[in-house]
Amino acid sequence: MLFQKPVFTRRKLLQSASVLAAGAATSAWAQPGQLVASSRSLVIAQIVDFSPAQQDVSKDFLIGSRAAWQDINARGGLRGRPVQHLALETDGTPANLRTALDSVKDNPSCIALSGSVGDQIASQVLAISRKGGLNMAHVAPWLQNASLEIDDNTFPVFAARQEQIAFAIKTLSVMGLKELGAIYGTAHDHTAYHSELERIAASLKIKLVSFKSVDDLRALGRTLTPATPAVLLFLGGTPELAEFTQGLEKQSRQRYVVAMADVNLQTLAQMGAARNTPVIATQPVPMVNASLPVVMHYRNTLSRLFDEPPTPLSLAGFIAARYTFEVLNQTEGNLTRQSALTAFQRRASLDVGGFRVSFDAQRRSSGYVTQSMMTLDGRMVG
Repeated sequence: MLFQKPVFTRRKLLQSASVLAAGAATSAWAQPGQLVASSRSLVIAQIVDFSPAQQDVSKDFLIGSRAAWQDINARGGLRGRPVQHLALETDGTPANLRTALDSVKDNPSCIALSGSVGDQIASQVLAISRKGGLNMAHVAPWLQNASLEIDDNTFPVFAARQEQIAFAIKTLSVMGLKELGAIYGTAHDHTAYHSELERIAASLKIKLVSFKSVDDLRALGRTLTPATPAVLLFLGGTPELAEFTQGLEKQSRQRYVVAMADVNLQTLAQMGAARNTPVIATQPVPMVNASLPVVMHYRNTLSRLFDEPPTPLSLAGFIAARYTFEVLNQTEGNLTRQSALTAFQRRASLDVGGFRVSFDAQRRSSGYVTQSMMTLDGRMVG
């Protein structure tokens, strides 16, 4: 069954972001420079990119984080203290991000950043942190770019896009696939990923047929020939994928499209896309119907607090918050910005309800990748 999500306007999104204090869920939108916490509460800030290109990802991820922090407060908070979850909207620009970060840094009650989303804003926060512009832990960001060097203040827990690509191609190679098409949603996607994709395909002895980004993805979909590979790897977001699959509707040959984690299958279905093309989404979290404790906890919490269907992106937001909580809950001594940073810098292995976090020499964690598919009749299977 395909869940039908409520339509969210931008105004509703802004109104629904939460500031949680004293164990109660109070809806409000926190703007930079308006950070007010109770004398006992601990502030966890979350930078959220609501620019047009990122808002589809950010909305779901934020919902999962909100659900986790509300549930944590309902169970007594963090070591007996309420957590103020402070979601800060940005428009994706460096200037707006800097304003948001300055307001966070000026708030002595804020001990960490958790769950920066989407990829572009998380990458910008990492760049600022590497230059010494962030004096706190940057925990569990939605950091999809694997080419960035991780500094000592940043703690990614989700598999990056290159790991997702490797997983997808390896899965296809096991199925005996010898040829694969690659579609890039934008020129930026082509620049960022085509070299890595070529390398991975060559290592698995798969022939890769690449199509550079064009202004009209519908036209690209319509002009594919019978000689084009039947399985296409798509590098881009949900709007770009919707446009491309709409162009595929007139194709006589059955195509299968494999997308990365920024694609939201539920949104894709609501846009009326992929009606004739099965789409497989690659995601760095467990399946939303899995029996892992953290996934069951997520489903129960989401159904209790929000009128929202489970999605991989909101599960990622939930896991980001839970990982932040678990590490902070084990921090020695008083919870301060410095003690929190020291606790995360240990990069100790941690099991978050069956989701394993274990950092490697590059200061990254998790090769955890799964896949789910939207069938032609709108069902999600995995």
